[in-house]
Amino acid sequence: MTNRRDFLKKAGVGTVAAAGATTLAAPAVHGQSPIKWRLQTYAGPALAEHVIKPHIDAFNKAANGEMVIELYTADQLVPTGELFRAMQQGTIDAVQSDDDSMASPTEVTVFGGYFPFASRYSLDVPVLFNQYGLKEIWEEEYAKVGVKHISAGSWDPCHFATKDPIRSLKDLEGKRVFTFPTAGRFMSQFGVVPVTLPWEDIEVAVQTGELDGIAWSGITEDYTVGWADVTNYFLTNNISGAWAGSFFANQERWNELPDHLKTMLQLAMDASHYYRQWWYWGGEANLRVNGTKMELTTIPDAEWETVEGAAMAFWDEIAAESPVKAKVVEIFKKYNQDMKKAGRPYRYS
Repeated sequence: MTNRRDFLKKAGVGTVAAAGATTLAAPAVHGQSPIKWRLQTYAGPALAEHVIKPHIDAFNKAANGEMVIELYTADQLVPTGELFRAMQQGTIDAVQSDDDSMASPTEVTVFGGYFPFASRYSLDVPVLFNQYGLKEIWEEEYAKVGVKHISAGSWDPCHFATKDPIRSLKDLEGKRVFTFPTAGRFMSQFGVVPVTLPWEDIEVAVQTGELDGIAWSGITEDYTVGWADVTNYFLTNNISGAWAGSFFANQERWNELPDHLKTMLQLAMDASHYYRQWWYWGGEANLRVNGTKMELTTIPDAEWETVEGAAMAFWDEIAAESPVKAKVVEIFKKYNQDMKKAGRPYRYS
């Protein structure tokens, strides 16, 4: 904590290096000092090894000494809920997160992370952004607050990992669950009690009984970060087919980059998005079939339709809050209607 607060006061490179950042050192080109960025991810160390570190390392290598990105994991420099402000103020240069978790003050924040039932599969997210217009909306909203929205991609679906089995909606009542702000707001109508804690405290909170479960990921992350070791059951029903997250940067720092480094950074982020597509897709199936730590449970389809129906009412509630939110909700509706009309394999029901 002392290092974190000192860093916020001084924002010095020396302090950052002492905090244990992941970097890939390279000689400066023509004797010039490299451009240095500090990037913090939402992910803890074990998860960051997959969702960002390989691609930051690749970028640093390809930059050949012209630029070095120092990578920090969840809450290492600032708490996740303060990421947006720190980036906006230039205390850190870039962020990997969803809008919801980092509490960005934009009209699109509620749609980051797990907006209930907005997607069925991981490919829905990049299509929504790149073919249905979300990219332009996000870029415009973040430009208003001095932040560059670099690119959006999908992560894993949102399932419940719990200590006790969930086989009906009634089993969710009173369960204290670590989840995202919007997902918690939505699921509270079914008796779920959303709890906010630092990411690194979650495993112990489940062990001590402070939490009854987690609705923050799919089964791949449950195994990767250790949550499968402290929970016993995995609910196969999900409230979203994919987490929607993005890479962001302080606008001034982004503008300072030469065009070729901007292009290289875009390519690195795109490679990160691609990696997660197959890592999560394959991991979710493999661990359901071959995982030995968690028993699978399911709420019957007829009962789960109650939750899906409530999501449509929730969408309308959000749309009524502002014209921008209404525009995003209309895109979600149009997209899901198109997928349903397209039929198999885009939608099976």
